[in-house]
Amino acid sequence: MPAFLTAEWRYLAMLNYAVDPALLTHLVPRGTELDEFEGRSYVSLVAFRFERTRLRGIWIPFHSDFDEVNLRFYVRRTVGGEVRRGVVFVREIVPRWAIAKVAQICYGEKYISLPMTHKVVEPTSEGGRIQMEYRWRHGQKWNTIRADGSGRPATPPIESREAFFTEHYWGYAAGVDNTVEYRVEHDRWRIWPAAQASFEGDMSGLYGAAVAGCLARPPDSALIAEGSAVVVHSGQKI
Repeated sequence: MPAFLTAEWRYLAMLNYAVDPALLTHLVPRGTELDEFEGRSYVSLVAFRFERTRLRGIWIPFHSDFDEVNLRFYVRRTVGGEVRRGVVFVREIVPRWAIAKVAQICYGEKYISLPMTHKVVEPTSEGGRIQMEYRWRHGQKWNTIRADGSGRPATPPIESREAFFTEHYWGYAAGVDNTVEYRVEHDRWRIWPAAQASFEGDMSGLYGAAVAGCLARPPDSALIAEGSAVVVHSGQKI
């Protein structure tokens, strides 16, 4: 499959919540099944920076660097003995209408555009402190993700919970009568355990009361990923 998009994903704040799988069953795309870690299903609220974005190698002015916030959960699909571990996005938020529309048309993803801001304080040394804040407005209310960590970032062990959240390399989107599958390539990410991480806001208008209720409590785990260059390949129907 040819590359559709290249970019860098940087400074990812990932807040992870264990949920009742019954909340997700109706969202699982055809041909996939829920993926679990140690018998538990998770959703992740993820905020990060898109940088140096290109569509089929073309730089588009004012649409290269931007924020994204998404809510996602984890699935798997077996193809010829290969287990493809992937993510399904419940909703993806970006600040520009054109970005949301391209993703809707090309992948069937549930993108919307909302006003967004961010503040990232990068470490001043390899073991320094990293702080980040991502905000977006839905209706008249601002929602905020904050995370900070310190120390030397490290690549997590392959069987760890942190690797489970950061190392799903396929995306799946449910269509009316099919599923779109696409591959995402990136290096394994170094991470910081988040010393503090929080979400403040009301997501019921975007996700409904049941899912929003899960996000109203502290996350079961949180991490900050350094990020890397990424390649998102064109999708195909399965």
